[in-house]
Amino acid sequence: MKDEDFADIPRSQVSRRRLVKYVGVGAILATASPLAGSGSAIADDNGDGDGDGHFGRQGGGDSGGRVWRAGDHHVHSEYSGGWDTSTNPPRFIKGGEAVYPIVTNAIMAKNFGLTWAMCTDHGGPTHSKVNLEQAYPDLLRSRKLVPEVLQFWGMEFDAPALDHHTLMIPRHDDEARLLFELESRFASREGWPADPTRDTEAKMVEFLRYARGLEQRPLVIAHHTSRSAPGLGVYGQDTPREFRNGNNAAPEIYVGFEGAPGRQAGPLTGGVRGGYVSHPTHGGFDQMTARVGGLWDSLLGEGRRWWITAGSDSHVHWTRGGSDFWPGEYSKTYVHARQDYADIMDGLRNGRIFVTTGDLVTSLDLTASGQGRAAAVGETITLNRRNRTDVEIEITFRPLAGKNANGDRPQVRRVDLIIGRITGPNSNLDADTNPTTTVVARFGPRDWRRQGRDYVIRHTLGNVESDIYARVRGTSTDEAEPLADGPESPWSDLWFYSNPVFVHVR
Repeated sequence: MKDEDFADIPRSQVSRRRLVKYVGVGAILATASPLAGSGSAIADDNGDGDGDGHFGRQGGGDSGGRVWRAGDHHVHSEYSGGWDTSTNPPRFIKGGEAVYPIVTNAIMAKNFGLTWAMCTDHGGPTHSKVNLEQAYPDLLRSRKLVPEVLQFWGMEFDAPALDHHTLMIPRHDDEARLLFELESRFASREGWPADPTRDTEAKMVEFLRYARGLEQRPLVIAHHTSRSAPGLGVYGQDTPREFRNGNNAAPEIYVGFEGAPGRQAGPLTGGVRGGYVSHPTHGGFDQMTARVGGLWDSLLGEGRRWWITAGSDSHVHWTRGGSDFWPGEYSKTYVHARQDYADIMDGLRNGRIFVTTGDLVTSLDLTASGQGRAAAVGETITLNRRNRTDVEIEITFRPLAGKNANGDRPQVRRVDLIIGRITGPNSNLDADTNPTTTVVARFGPRDWRRQGRDYVIRHTLGNVESDIYARVRGTSTDEAEPLADGPESPWSDLWFYSNPVFVHVR
């Protein structure tokens, strides 16, 4: 049977044997129930729940049916290949860097509890044609074979002057043509012969401004932002100035960076977490996120809507010679959304996100309320300064009910509430600190109360007189602040982070 005919077969006629033959490693799990300990947050097809009765936060307007849905926007397939430069143009070598078919990644994502995922393959000289003519047809087959996982189209964009970025394309009939256009016009490594004019910050800003004018607007999220950094607060390919300039050019497209990079299984094979060989991650998180009062807080302190995510960056599983976990096996990005392509992108664009490692939690809600108003993660509450401006903070989290993918039952040992002031745009584009940011409260098991399967923490911020943001993090460790990572197993060092809720006082 020809591959081009495969997408036309009804899924009910795809035999287990044929599926195994087509997709290889992991295919046997396609028709199986989710793996034990997957920390699944899979919702039913109607978006009415997550399979265990948990509905998540609800809001007004069009928010009905939204629950926390786990996903991964940074996954590589065999179309992250190599190049034979002895030919002109260079010849693409399938499987040269990552080895799994697109559908294998989707199957593993499903079985580790993800309901959405994204194929993000590397570019290269004339790679836009590889994506259009080879990879995209495989994505269409994968969508048919694994319909339980919404599979976005895009790539790991060779961002001009920067390290790699997610380029996520909205699901629509011309998605393949749109990616082809953006990659062929703007990816820094697309040109042959190599063209240095494609690899400048000005080109990145041009790309973002062009994308902002599209009817189908993509999303752009920076990857492993400090992997090339030589030290704490000393940056490599990605710098605070470039993030600010890009976000200024397209604030509804260039929306954040990976708080926790992928490739976290490095220590299991004698390497380091995330491939951060010059300066380590901290609790598995990039220094830009992990340092309280650091770069992330500096951006939030300007009032920027700048979000963090987590991804697997899966190329080759650690048990097969790589340094990676499967999608969803260790890191998850939860988005509060319906099981719908557009709503998941809307959640990512607007910060309805929390991230966790090791399935430490499967649900995390943070709300700020006062004067009869309330806002959740990614949202803003506006208070009138003429009235008393106490802000009530409520944190609700749900621990994993069973075992995670390592066979552990992770326990939340502490939750931190972090507050920072919003002081407006910083004239110093290189700024990477917010000195107003602090951990205002730390909570242990005696400080939270059980409510069904959830745990609830309440805290009052008294008489808030200026604009602030609030965010939370939690851990399975006893570290007051996440320490620089060493050879310890990533499974012994688990954290979760919310995105912020904003409080404006007028």
